[in-house]
Amino acid sequence: MRIRIVELGLAAIGAFALSSLAAAQNVPEQFVVSGKNAERIQDFTTINLATAERIAEACEKAATAENVQISIMVLDNDGNHVYMDRMDGQGYLNIVTADMKARTALMDRQPSKLRMNQVIEDPTRELQYIQLGMFANSGGLPIVVNKQMIGAVGVGGSAPRVPVWSDEICAQKALVEVLGPSVPPLAKDIPPRRNPNPGNAPVPRFAATATPKSTLPAEFVVGGKGAANVFDGNQISLAAAKKIARVCRDWAASKGGSMSLYIIDNAGEFVHMERMDGQVFNNIRTALLKAQTALKTRQPTSIRTAQLKNDPDGIPRQLSYFGFFTNSGGIPIVVDGQMIGAIGVGGGAGGGGDENCAIEGLKATFGDHVTLPVYPAAKQAN
Repeated sequence: MRIRIVELGLAAIGAFALSSLAAAQNVPEQFVVSGKNAERIQDFTTINLATAERIAEACEKAATAENVQISIMVLDNDGNHVYMDRMDGQGYLNIVTADMKARTALMDRQPSKLRMNQVIEDPTRELQYIQLGMFANSGGLPIVVNKQMIGAVGVGGSAPRVPVWSDEICAQKALVEVLGPSVPPLAKDIPPRRNPNPGNAPVPRFAATATPKSTLPAEFVVGGKGAANVFDGNQISLAAAKKIARVCRDWAASKGGSMSLYIIDNAGEFVHMERMDGQVFNNIRTALLKAQTALKTRQPTSIRTAQLKNDPDGIPRQLSYFGFFTNSGGIPIVVDGQMIGAIGVGGGAGGGGDENCAIEGLKATFGDHVTLPVYPAAKQAN
């Protein structure tokens, strides 16, 4: 009898595994990580880089047509960053709220606007949502294909003009363009609650009276209205960041591998991010830590890697006091002597080296304008 029960149990497990595989196969391969990369991360239902990139580009195209700028974040179904862009002129709040909206949609398995509507109807709910890590604002949507959630997208940074335009409309238009007409319609919009006790305090205006100027080539940095919006003419442009990433991505692929990459501006805010298929949390997180360390120190992280090999006693101080990540792969982006951002690469780049991947992207984008690490000749052994 016991043997029979065990057999039934094994059969049930097998049936469950087959049903899970069948569910995964319901998602067309062009949308999710597949093959060896899916086997490596043990997940055949998570959004791939190609789909995330197409969603972001479709939303950015729609925003450009409306003459607005947005920030967009695409997460996989584990909450890892897959792809991120901030259009030129976006600031901290625009960027961080895109991530918050995507995470809310991911946790809730529904549009973040539904939480916003609930707060409009009952403002006392918002504190609870904050405690749960949810952001009650529209612009976050789950990414669902054939009833399988493969990730989430969040858009921030543009003023709503419902029903013509909003962050959520941008995200939904992009999903329809990439995934097809099966994307569900948007939830209803509830008018904002009227403030019963409006104040009369004068609100000051704070705007640039002149466009910040840069001595760098225009294609390298944010310019015009975008530069005026952030009061900085020396932030790396999205176009330059994406070119760096494309070259690094192709270089890693040519080595038979993959990578994760973050490019941040000179204020430490995200400009562009992508993780190639098959990368895991460790690869993604270290890429960010390398970029942040390179920005803080104004040095390639490989300098500290070498210094700490020569003097390991400095490791606790570097990590504990300063929060530095001392693996190579992070480089400040210095163009004609001006730091405009930083790059961090993680994941090995196919064994070719994270720093080398970053260098290839920087050279292809900035040519002789960029400062790169120079290594001394190896000492001859006696």
